[in-house]
Amino acid sequence: MSKRKDKLVRTTITLPASLKVKMDETDTNWSEAIREMIAHRIDEEGQTDMAEAVILNERVKRPAPKNWSAMKVIKQWRRRTNS
Repeated sequence: MSKRKDKLVRTTITLPASLKVKMDETDTNWSEAIREMIAHRIDEEGQTDMAEAVILNERVKRPAPKNWSAMKVIKQWRRRTNS
């Protein structure tokens, strides 16, 4: 993870004692490892949300009515907001 200018905050997690013993047997910087895992998970969830949005958009997408003009609608809205 790149060095951040963000203020760091402390949080607590609860682990099984057996896992903590195994963690202590390594030279891993667990704070850094967990920050990276959380950031990765958040990125993944954001991508999932975007994929779901694209799928939903494709489901509801339909052709415009015949003789419909986007320009005409834009001009109507502009006239309403400028009045």
